[in-house]
Amino acid sequence: MDKPIKFSPIKLAVSILITEGAGGIGSVFTYGSIPTWYASLAKTAITPPNWLFAPMWITLFLLMGFAFYFIWAKLGQEKNISLAITLFSVQLILNVLWSMLFFWLHSLLFGAIEIVFLWFFIAATAIEFHSIDRKAAYMLFPYLSWVTVATMLNITILFANV
Repeated sequence: MDKPIKFSPIKLAVSILITEGAGGIGSVFTYGSIPTWYASLAKTAITPPNWLFAPMWITLFLLMGFAFYFIWAKLGQEKNISLAITLFSVQLILNVLWSMLFFWLHSLLFGAIEIVFLWFFIAATAIEFHSIDRKAAYMLFPYLSWVTVATMLNITILFANV
């Protein structure tokens, strides 16, 4: 059973600001390419409509913020928190890096390679979070699912545009 945590509104706010901030940084690299470069790419039938991406990512970054909060709130109570925080930080950086590679640098190939690393770091983070707080791990499942879809999209768009 997960140990209860003492609620900290400051830690919760900072956790959400960190993750939504990463999403904001990623969107800086993404936004300008959507109506131009991305619109010009050949897409497959599994490509969702563009309007879905922003609300999906905002929701996923919010869930990541809550997941991070549940782990951070246990700092000092649990062992191995530093590994969980490190894995979480790396996957967050990889998330922003993917936006840079795919949308800003227009590299379908490097985006496809990088998103596979992102997927593995999200999975490793969820596994590590599960050993500390199951709720935190479960909050990463929608993110992992969406990055699975994004990986398939990246790869199918790569092959459709070779």
